[in-house]
Amino acid sequence: MKTHRALPLSVLVLASGCGGYQSALGAKGAPAIHVEHLIVGIVAVCTVIWILVMMMLVLALVRARRSVASQATGSEKPLTVAVSAAIAATVVIIAGMTIASFYTTRNIGLPDSTALTVTVRGQQWWWQVFYADSPAGPGFQTANEIHIPVGRDVRLRLESPDVIHSFWVPSLAGKQDLVPGRTNSLLLRAEKPGVYRGQCAEFCGLQHSHMAILVIAETQAAFEGWAATQRLDAAGSADPDIAAGQASFMAKPCAACHTVRGTPAGGTTGPDLTHVGGRRTIAAGLLETTRGSLAAWIADPQTLKPGNNMPMVPLTSIELRNISAYMESLK
Repeated sequence: MKTHRALPLSVLVLASGCGGYQSALGAKGAPAIHVEHLIVGIVAVCTVIWILVMMMLVLALVRARRSVASQATGSEKPLTVAVSAAIAATVVIIAGMTIASFYTTRNIGLPDSTALTVTVRGQQWWWQVFYADSPAGPGFQTANEIHIPVGRDVRLRLESPDVIHSFWVPSLAGKQDLVPGRTNSLLLRAEKPGVYRGQCAEFCGLQHSHMAILVIAETQAAFEGWAATQRLDAAGSADPDIAAGQASFMAKPCAACHTVRGTPAGGTTGPDLTHVGGRRTIAAGLLETTRGSLAAWIADPQTLKPGNNMPMVPLTSIELRNISAYMESLK
């Protein structure tokens, strides 16, 4: 009785992983929709084949009960025809799946000539994102978030300076590796506004599982507004805590590793923090961006994400409070 109850429960638990905002079966972009159609088609064909095989097996078991003499009489010709038909069907099915896979691959990898180009560089363990110069203004960089306009092709240039990573946002596109010394491309297109979560899908070291990325699909106007904000230098503040936090940030090793445009901080080892307060998460999806999580990360990044390249910088409680206020203000 317990086994009968556990089986449906296990099926429900497994099925729950087929939905959500990080699911290949919850396709919201053209490339992912093509892949979903291919998956569903292959599963449907394989299901029909399995049913036919089971029917033939049952038929063979029933016929096995007949006498040896009755089986031998006139049974070779139908058997030969059945085997020949099965071989021909196998060839046709495999060829059909191969052709379908080929055309699906072509459809998910050919952006149009007006595609927005974004460079994504996989680091250990975060994503560095570059937007190139455009008629709207100069290029800029951000981290762990990609904003794209809905209904428009986006060409991702995928690079890696260290190890092999794999970029995968299941709801929008298939996987593509980031290989050191090589630039790969991936077509991204969202048909509906939303926030789509992605993940590094290739084991790349200790914190591989904590290397998420968010793709925010929004209207063209909202995207242009976001991009215009990203092009701006960091805004100053008259708030004494924020001003003190900026002074502490510049005096500590933070400024040697991070860039905050509009200030002397010009480090390139870590993410660009010019607008870090406006991002939804920090540490590649590990924590939501709040003043508390910023303070926790700054105070002891190695406890939260062991092995990452950010050292623990000795700070007093007042310095920590002020720097976290400064980080939160960078929007």
